[in-house]
Amino acid sequence: MVNIHSVKIEKPDEINFILGQSHFIKTVEDIHEALVSTVPGIRFGLAFCEASGKCLIRWTGTDAAMIELAHKNALAIGAGHSFILFLGQGYFPINVLNTIKMIPEVCRIFCATANPVEVLVAETDQGRGILGVVDGFAPKGIEGEEDIAWRKLFLRKIGYKF
Repeated sequence: MVNIHSVKIEKPDEINFILGQSHFIKTVEDIHEALVSTVPGIRFGLAFCEASGKCLIRWTGTDAAMIELAHKNALAIGAGHSFILFLGQGYFPINVLNTIKMIPEVCRIFCATANPVEVLVAETDQGRGILGVVDGFAPKGIEGEEDIAWRKLFLRKIGYKF
């Protein structure tokens, strides 16, 4: 029998996170090394749900509050070989996402966002697996010329376009 349920990610509104899947305990150290090499001084917390052996939530990080968020949410999701990475305020997935995707044991990224997220989890007698995510909200319409102008100005204002 398979039960499907939703797990809401609990976090402050402004905090970004990355939810992914990996295949090896080595992920914990490799993501840590990749983050501090890519963005010196980065504040983060990472938790990885081990899927064999002791089946522990393995973790690392540089910020106690982000580590606590990672522990709490990884435990709630409880899906083998999943990882969740919380970035401290002022740090963004766009700066580390490609680096994380290039780590050999990272299989997939489900989302990288600050939006409210629900993780769709399937649970069997064996364990849990992530089916997908609901990231943010449904569209309310199609952008118009004023919305396009706002988008372009916003991206330049925050330094991602010139």
